[in-house]
Amino acid sequence: MNQIVYGINPIQNIIDYAPQRIKTVLVREGFKNTRVQNLIQLIQTHGISVQFVHQNTINKKIIGSVHQGIMAFIQPQKKLQEEDLFNIISKCSNPFLLILDGITDPHNLGACIRSAYAAGVHAVLLPKHHSATLNPTVQKVSSGASNHIPLIYITNLARTIRILKQKNIWIIGTTNKSNRTLYQSNMKRPISLVVGAEHKGIRHLTHQNCDEIVCIPMYGYISSLNASVATGICLYEAVRQRTLIKIE
Repeated sequence: MNQIVYGINPIQNIIDYAPQRIKTVLVREGFKNTRVQNLIQLIQTHGISVQFVHQNTINKKIIGSVHQGIMAFIQPQKKLQEEDLFNIISKCSNPFLLILDGITDPHNLGACIRSAYAAGVHAVLLPKHHSATLNPTVQKVSSGASNHIPLIYITNLARTIRILKQKNIWIIGTTNKSNRTLYQSNMKRPISLVVGAEHKGIRHLTHQNCDEIVCIPMYGYISSLNASVATGICLYEAVRQRTLIKIE
């Protein structure tokens, strides 16, 4: 079954890196957007079918989202399994992973994936039953990053974390109740950051299996950050520390 992708940047990204995945593109008839017109020309050079349709046709398929007058039906990505994760790790000299535990909002998930890709994360791990799926909103918000970074849905997250620890990957959980800040953590080694939903945080069993629990220092009356904002802060503290290795 084909997936739906909408918006200029996500479709542009797929055309640039995997045009063979695109089956058909729908464009709002009479749309006078220069970026869309340029994208249509690029799509047609790949021999991909472009259909000009009434706006309602696209609206019915993409409810409540800004589609910018263009959408595409694409071949789904290959679903990666736990074995693929271990294969990825085996090829990394200093693995850098991100576990998103219970991020059920597609906008948050898309933003987290975008930040992870920009930060150089090798793979993002998601629980199969406690996560948003890779739907068109996630694709749009990630701005195409979901097409590049390995996304691995895990059946038993606690078990996978234990295996990662056996492979000498340090598991750093995040919460707003720790006395230890992320700036006190050693992120230069092989690590996996674990981030949970804004209000619930990481689940109890996930928390128990972490090697270390850290927090982002918070001042004032606000006690938590949006999950994608917190993820970005944690990822780039890791990037800062890991960049120092190269400088030193």
